[in-house]
Amino acid sequence: MIEVKNLVKRYGNHIAVNDLTFTVDTGKVVGFLGPNGAGKSTTMNMITGYIAQTEGTVLIDGIDMLEEPERAKEKIGYLPEIPPLYPDMRVREYLQFVADLRKVSKKERDLEIYEIMKKTKVLEVAERLIRHLSKGYKQRVGLSATMIGQPDILILDEPTVGLDPGQIIEIRELIRELSRDHTVLLSSHIMQEISAVCDEIIIINKGKMIACDTPENLTKRMLRNNGIKLQAKGERMQIDTALRNIPQITDIVYEKEEPEEGIVQMTVYTEKSEDVREAVFYAMAEISCPIMEMHTIDTTLEDAFLALTQGEAWQSDEPVTGQGREEDGEPVTGQEREEDGEPVTGQEREEDGEPEETDAGIAGTGKEDSQKEEVE
Repeated sequence: MIEVKNLVKRYGNHIAVNDLTFTVDTGKVVGFLGPNGAGKSTTMNMITGYIAQTEGTVLIDGIDMLEEPERAKEKIGYLPEIPPLYPDMRVREYLQFVADLRKVSKKERDLEIYEIMKKTKVLEVAERLIRHLSKGYKQRVGLSATMIGQPDILILDEPTVGLDPGQIIEIRELIRELSRDHTVLLSSHIMQEISAVCDEIIIINKGKMIACDTPENLTKRMLRNNGIKLQAKGERMQIDTALRNIPQITDIVYEKEEPEEGIVQMTVYTEKSEDVREAVFYAMAEISCPIMEMHTIDTTLEDAFLALTQGEAWQSDEPVTGQGREEDGEPVTGQEREEDGEPVTGQEREEDGEPEETDAGIAGTGKEDSQKEEVE
């Protein structure tokens, strides 16, 4: 289990992470999302003990990362966005090196490395130089290194960045397989990946958590209204009269341009959680206006992410959580939150005297100084 409590990271006057609190339960795969400059890598670096927080606490299975860094790091495998590989080493040689850093006994080392290479499908390149590997294989080798020492927790920062679609599917399947035995915190910008492998999603913006829920609940909560998209053949006045006789319908918005002559296209809004498709079907049948198309209004995880991070749902004093911010069941809309400016960009960080985000080294070796102050 990962417990992050009131985590703060300041660089001078700039607050990279602002009072962040969340929990990743044992056995869960949690997606960690946010726009560039939101504080994702900084947070991951603090969780892994690579940099120290300004305020707050990070607990790894109840162990404080600052007070007992070596014990805490033994439980973590960390894959930065760019894996810290040595190009002049062979794959097996590199994994043996990592095993030595993680204090794996020589008696168990070779068997553990073999099992990990088998699981990550790098056995066939075990004796090749890392510099000669494809991007996909390098990611697999980096993922293999995170598993050395059998850590309970895997923290993966953009594990599929730069991969082709086939490689992305392979890494996604591997993460899903690893989730059977590990707790996984996964950072990614690929929404399909998050939806496919994650049990929960944490979204941060400007260092603050703005949402924490399942992918399904997040998309449902970001629906502005409940209703349907409808195309019907007939006279608009006749159709309008028939639809407005349905008591659950609250509003009808017509499209300016008709898709075809004689086809009326509209969006029908209803009271919350009301499904009026059957009532609409019978209403159109009564006036002999055939329905050409009808489907419910839907939203995607990408829509929810953009709404939360670009102002439609940002920013409020409380994040959107699975406990249900809207007690009355109504969705959160942009009118209910205040927009709080644009996300921090790399250019703005440089102007503030801060470099861009950098990748951390291998967590869990116990060699890094957890008090070392690095930038995001």
